[in-house]
Amino acid sequence: MHKCDSIGKYIAQVYRMNRKLASKSFSKFGIGSGQYVFLIHLYSNDGINQECISSNLNIDKGTTARALKRLEELGYIMRVVDEEDKRAYRVFLTDKAKYIEKEFFEILAEANRVLTKDFTEEEKALAISLLKRMVNNSKNHV
Repeated sequence: MHKCDSIGKYIAQVYRMNRKLASKSFSKFGIGSGQYVFLIHLYSNDGINQECISSNLNIDKGTTARALKRLEELGYIMRVVDEEDKRAYRVFLTDKAKYIEKEFFEILAEANRVLTKDFTEEEKALAISLLKRMVNNSKNHV
């Protein structure tokens, strides 16, 4: 492997390109590159505690709070005081977010199609499997 080649370098490039691809399409909804990852998580975890979102996505609480505030201003989510812990918030998707869900995931699927163009199904599965292993390997060291 060339001394300038590193896995992290290419992961970072793929991440940036994926954000650009998706952000371009999400802009029509007013959703920026810093917010759509939270909607992805909420579509499968509606009503989750805000702190759990930070933990699950491995994103600091301040960044999470700012992104959710923006999504709330745009009308895609609502934050409700948690009945079990009055200091915490539960985050719920609004009808506006539910209305765009199908198109939202079509945008993500298109970005994935661009990234995996000319990949076989086996190569796609292998890429995902290897990336998941890298995430799990690194969790023990951060």
